[in-house]
Amino acid sequence: MARGLVQVPKGQRIFAGLTVEENLDAGALTVRSPTVRERTRRPMHELFPLLAERRRARGGTLSGGEQQMLAIARALLAQPKLLLLDEPSSSSRRPAR
Repeated sequence: MARGLVQVPKGQRIFAGLTVEENLDAGALTVRSPTVRERTRRPMHELFPLLAERRRARGGTLSGGEQQMLAIARALLAQPKLLLLDEPSSSSRRPAR
């Protein structure tokens, strides 16, 4: 992210054991100011209202599409100059075991 580039890889690479909010916090690690982090999180909740509703849910409990939303929102929180999306409309997820 140091050069303003963030990639969202194929396959909803989220942290399944963390909550939605914790996943979003991970995306904002490069933003030093807590005030700025909070200010940038609000638009993600507006852009993806489902994430706001499920903010305390573990990432692994989300559907494939919800995980994709979370991965994109997390990437946007890093405030990239360029966002690379690998198959953003793909919402397949691995079967539960």
